[in-house]
Amino acid sequence: MLTCNPVEQHGKNPRKSVIAVIPARYASTRLGGKLLLSLGGKPLILHTLEQAKKAAAIDRVIVATDDERILRVVQESGNEAVLTAADHQSGSDRIAEVAETLPADSIIVNVQGDEPTIPPATIERAVAPILEDNTAEIATTCEKIEDYRDVLSPDVVKVVTDINGYALYFSRSPVPFPREAVKKHKTLEAALQNEPNLISMFRKHTGLYVYRREFLLKFTRLAQTNLETTEMLEQLRALENGARIKVVEVAESSIGVDTREDFERVKKILEDPRSKI
Repeated sequence: MLTCNPVEQHGKNPRKSVIAVIPARYASTRLGGKLLLSLGGKPLILHTLEQAKKAAAIDRVIVATDDERILRVVQESGNEAVLTAADHQSGSDRIAEVAETLPADSIIVNVQGDEPTIPPATIERAVAPILEDNTAEIATTCEKIEDYRDVLSPDVVKVVTDINGYALYFSRSPVPFPREAVKKHKTLEAALQNEPNLISMFRKHTGLYVYRREFLLKFTRLAQTNLETTEMLEQLRALENGARIKVVEVAESSIGVDTREDFERVKKILEDPRSKI
């Protein structure tokens, strides 16, 4: 299991406040009201919140929601929540509304509300590059892909990086494309099946983001770009505008609860910690 020591901030600069903001919409296309579904007698959103609070790097956790029910559940649990506008187009926009009220130079961590098993170590690993590298404006996470079907799936976002771990591109298409292997085996699927080592080239982008507050506010005011609207990937807007995005590979997986099947899988894991994610 991956271990991660608490993130320390060194140097002459004053310590930056690291604040996790969890965007929490009530509506969901595939599983309505999922953030309030009970897992082990507790609403899903509270599991996510508690995982974020366990991360040593995090100073404060705020749930940003568009729904009075979620607001009430979080506040009644003794945690912090704010009611945001209902018409935000993305989680980043919702988080930016909250970031406007936070201290200058804060580090903002976007933790997806529907990930109740997110490992605290993953959050800490994502925060570390922002604290250590002043040129990084965003940090995000990726995982190894182990199933060739994930390489082919447009629902699994792939990321490629430069030699220093900065994002070159994010895509729903299989990148990088193993041209010679595909020529040999006729199709990408056949190449991946006949040469399993090819899968090691691919990385799945996961939804954890860490922003410098001022960059987040700037980013959410930028117009959508062609690549963003083509691939329907918000992070491409940042790349097209010259942002440096540090990509951190993590070893521990998390499950985003998008469907009833996802929910039942997470429920089993929480009820039986020996279950694998």
